[in-house]
Amino acid sequence: MKKKLAALVSIAVCLGMIACGCSSQNDENVFTGDTPDEPEWQANLDAILPGAYASVEDLELEPGTYISVIGKTENSPYWKQVRAGVEQAAADINENLGYSGDDEIKVLFNAPSDNEDIDEQVNILDEEMARYPDVIAIASIDENASAVQFDLAIENGIPIVAFDSGNSYQGIQCTCMTDNARAAAAGASRLCEAVGDSGEVALIVQDSVSGNARQRVSGFKEEISENHPNVSVVETIYLDQIDELKRQAAAEELNVSEEQLAQWSEAASGLTDTGGSAQDNAGGAGETNAEDENTISEEARTRLEDIDSIASGMSDRDAIVYYLEKHPDLKGCFGTNDETVLLGAEALRSMEKTEEIVMMGFDAGADQIAALEDGSIDGLVVQNPFGMGYATVVAAARTVLEIGNEAQVNTGYIWVDSENMDDPEIQAMLYE
Repeated sequence: MKKKLAALVSIAVCLGMIACGCSSQNDENVFTGDTPDEPEWQANLDAILPGAYASVEDLELEPGTYISVIGKTENSPYWKQVRAGVEQAAADINENLGYSGDDEIKVLFNAPSDNEDIDEQVNILDEEMARYPDVIAIASIDENASAVQFDLAIENGIPIVAFDSGNSYQGIQCTCMTDNARAAAAGASRLCEAVGDSGEVALIVQDSVSGNARQRVSGFKEEISENHPNVSVVETIYLDQIDELKRQAAAEELNVSEEQLAQWSEAASGLTDTGGSAQDNAGGAGETNAEDENTISEEARTRLEDIDSIASGMSDRDAIVYYLEKHPDLKGCFGTNDETVLLGAEALRSMEKTEEIVMMGFDAGADQIAALEDGSIDGLVVQNPFGMGYATVVAAARTVLEIGNEAQVNTGYIWVDSENMDDPEIQAMLYE
């Protein structure tokens, strides 16, 4: 009996050892009830299409590779999130490759300190080219700028990747950006629904030269013209033209026509360029001497000074209020980036029209979310700047490795309003 018991014990021990051996070989396949922690920015990465641009796997970069990333500005909430995505991708690449110290992949983010300063961005591009990075990723403020620099970069073996905004240059390797036309069309549809699908609306646009601004304006207006025949866009205000709009507003206050303003401004500019005298024209305020078109009457010069004095005293908000108030039947307003949305909301507050006029637009920093909460903004198309920055570094790395790139990477967007802003999946995409 004892022998049988000993044999059974021996068998049990052997089976236990076999079971332990099997367990030790297959631990990675055993479900323990725990799930791996996902990074807090996972929702931002999940929005990127194709999904390969949300991963740093297989990016076997050489130690010390230098990726230069140039944004449009450094201080806005949107661009801070882009930078955070850029820096996170760099950290993930280095961790994945086990690089540290001098071996680390260097990813440097630069941007103009002033809001979307084209000249400063070009200067940064020149400085970065002189450092001979392995690749340059740039969010062009002007889609037609920097062709000469790009030619020179490519001649020196520095490829170019674009992000945030398209570029007309033919040698771009990849562009990581929001589908701006579709996102703006979605915003236009929401705005039209909110105004009862009829009436007048206005657009406030960040600039007249960037690719994303152009695409958003086009997508917004096409959606309205094709699907909302009873809605009309009655005003389009470009912020890079705001100083001239202020002068036109001041001229209208002084009963000076647009033609007169243009004529006098041209004559005054000619005098400045040539150093001529403004005292020679004996004609009226609206006339110039036929023998010398660079002359201007004393009365015209004085009125120009009055116009410029009034214009210089106007804030950007004041100018937007002036042009919106030209349309007493206005029912809606849409801003194409964070700055324009906030300016529009400020203008409507000063007009005491936040209840009567619907305000919608792009992006969602802390100020936009606060305005959404207090009702001065009614809805937002929220981009994915963190994901955009991340995807841009991946695209740049793929360019260096010559493993192929998509022509365009869609970094995604969502719609946010007071009804869904507290949903967890929405909260994950918001930023401060």
